[in-house]
Amino acid sequence: MPVHPSMLLLLMTLFVPTTVFSETSRVSDGLEALHHHLEINLQEHLAAVKIDLQSIKVEFSTDGCSGGLSVGWQYLSAKIERIEDIHGLRPPWESCCVTHDHVYYSGGDRFDTPVHSYQLRRQADQALRDCVIETGRMRMKELMIQYHISGKDVNRLYAVIGAMMYQAVRIGGMPCTGLPWRWGYGWPKCNLSLRKTDKEK
Repeated sequence: MPVHPSMLLLLMTLFVPTTVFSETSRVSDGLEALHHHLEINLQEHLAAVKIDLQSIKVEFSTDGCSGGLSVGWQYLSAKIERIEDIHGLRPPWESCCVTHDHVYYSGGDRFDTPVHSYQLRRQADQALRDCVIETGRMRMKELMIQYHISGKDVNRLYAVIGAMMYQAVRIGGMPCTGLPWRWGYGWPKCNLSLRKTDKEK
């Protein structure tokens, strides 16, 4: 029996209590301090790569929403009734991800300090979250009709999606990790997994 998409939306909204937002905010503050501590060293590596005259950026590319989200959405839309009809073959917020990728690709300006680059990445991630939430606002009337839910439920659902995506990119988007969606992924030399150890040098 196919799962109706309204069931998925309702389950998501029912199982995310209102208190999750205040809790998420407190957890987010703690995680941000940890991100800063872990990331500054990586930002220093990226800064060194960007000012190296031997470094060349690759052409811009995007996979839509990273981490398999766009690919997974295509799969689900083929398997679950009405997903494609209501939401399309790609995530409704995919343009937010592509805009985010454009910013991540360069990883800031060539002569940014590590601290400034860190701040720019955080701003890009906040813009992604806000764009996802705005997508929910733009689709509110349509979703209220399709799923027989309130505008408050639509806002709540998209706020959860936006918060989850924000935390995912904060954790998984640090520079020089070798991940294809990392901050500054246009600079292929900034990949710590390819760097020689001090002994090898």
